Amino acid sequence: MNFLAHLYLSQNNKNIMIGNFIADHIRGNNYKEFSIEIQQGIFLHREIDTFTDAHEIVRKSKRRLHPRYRHYSGVIIDIFYDYFLAKNWNNYSEIPLDIYTKSIYQLFNEIKDGLPVKSQNFIKYMIEYDILFNYNNKAGIAKVLNGMNTRTKGLSQMNLAIEDLEVLENELQEDFTLFFKDLIAFTNIKLKEIKAI
Repeated sequence: MNFLAHLYLSQNNKNIMIGNFIADHIRGNNYKEFSIEIQQGIFLHREIDTFTDAHEIVRKSKRRLHPRYRHYSGVIIDIFYDYFLAKNWNNYSEIPLDIYTKSIYQLFNEIKDGLPVKSQNFIKYMIEYDILFNYNNKAGIAKVLNGMNTRTKGLSQMNLAIEDLEVLENELQEDFTLFFKDLIAFTNIKLKEIKAI
């Protein structure tokens, strides 16, 4: 799952959100320098990633993509799943997406100085281009894919994946809806377990 889903699955707990957001930028035992709740968010992020990678529906989504993406197919599906979450946001939250994402930007802008440098850099980019909100439209997704392709020096060909989304939108939407139901149930259980440790 990508940024929007990880934040959503943090159940509006600010510290869990922070940990969930920075988890990819934390290596080894470096998580220990953060508060217990932020550590719980980091652990939750890792559990979500493990569950997602092993889930048969996610694997099916990856297989739907053109074979040219190879191991980047998982990254593409993460981005596509955030698109479906944002596009269907009203099915999952009573808070409108624009209000939700603005509150996220405000939170991270206030605390960014205490976060890893990579997280700080992404926060600036995320706010400047309103990334989280723009997951709800294909132009926003195309921009993200183009950026990812640039970062891989064109090797990933991820910029072409917007074509796959155009062709496979209905099938991938169905995959997402079924998978996300499982992921929400898993996260509810896992978060209780993590908090109990």
